[in-house]
Amino acid sequence: MAGIYIHIPFCKQACSYCNFHFSTSLRRKNELVAALLSETDLRKDYLNNESIETIYFGGGTPSLLPSEDHSDLIKKIYSAFKVSPDAEITLETNPDDISEDKLKNWKDIGINRLSIGVQSFFEEDLAWMNRAHTAKQAVASLQAAVKQFNNITVDLIYGTPLLTNENWKKNVDRTIKEGVVHLSCYALTVEPKTPLYKRISEQQTSDIDPDKQSEQFLLLMQWMEEAGYEHYEISNFAKPGFVSRHNSAYWHGKKYLGIGPSAHSFDGATRQWNISNNNLYIGSIQKGIIPYERETLTPTQQWNEYLMTSLRTMEGLDLNRVEDAMSHELHAASRKFIERGLMIEEKRHLKLTRAGKLLADGIAAELFFEDLNKIAQ
Repeated sequence: MAGIYIHIPFCKQACSYCNFHFSTSLRRKNELVAALLSETDLRKDYLNNESIETIYFGGGTPSLLPSEDHSDLIKKIYSAFKVSPDAEITLETNPDDISEDKLKNWKDIGINRLSIGVQSFFEEDLAWMNRAHTAKQAVASLQAAVKQFNNITVDLIYGTPLLTNENWKKNVDRTIKEGVVHLSCYALTVEPKTPLYKRISEQQTSDIDPDKQSEQFLLLMQWMEEAGYEHYEISNFAKPGFVSRHNSAYWHGKKYLGIGPSAHSFDGATRQWNISNNNLYIGSIQKGIIPYERETLTPTQQWNEYLMTSLRTMEGLDLNRVEDAMSHELHAASRKFIERGLMIEEKRHLKLTRAGKLLADGIAAELFFEDLNKIAQ
């Protein structure tokens, strides 16, 4: 099983918190799409003929492209790769790009899952984030989308200075009420070189409150369990049968190919990332050269990545995947977290508790191995 990610680097405007690669100018849109099609051909051997189970249009804002462009890219992938008959094909979209005609077109060309970037149903939050849509559009987009698609995920952000616990619950409840089967909920992070970072640095707006974020995350876990959603990854909740197959592949260390400027790829042992510059990307692809850097992961790095990602999932870290010496080390290192109620061991799987999920990255870092060769000796 493998996946393909296509990065569409265009947005109407810059959200205050975003540090992904994008441009607000569509001037070279046609050339960029042509480059994506060419890169797909250039990369056709990267996944060694593995079956493609998922295709994901991310960004940026992929819904800014006309559906003809999406269709051309899907057809190209089908011609260059062996695609599973039941492949999950996801399109990220913003509420202001959704209309009945677009929904029908997306469905007709094979897209079967939508990821809608709502973030909040409150105007003051959307203005603070500099989102392009309104609260009214957020509601209308969901009501229209659920009539055409049964597999929809919504992005929500919590832990912003303006968001009260009461409004946070209203955001979650509204999403559930509209029949959305999957939620991705992210704590606001302040990334360097973003407008939000500058505003906070210049004291034009309040900084985030980690205690408030922790409280809202704990509330979220409670609400989603009560509503019958599986908390299958720290930031993701799904009704049974609607887990994101594409994102789950990342967390379980599956291979994937990233197409487009800034897109990442992983073949099981090496990681690649394309240049984060539209003009340089287009120019390079036009010459038949893929503009990427590559890192070869050591066995220790590969294991630590598995450790970090597996602890984020509901399955947890599988001790059956490790040798006795490593298992012994993990048991010893994890004992203090188990005693503090941050982890449990269940059927030879180490899992984070609700309290542990608040500290997932720190716990993983303390469990990292420095050198697997030393343990094996």
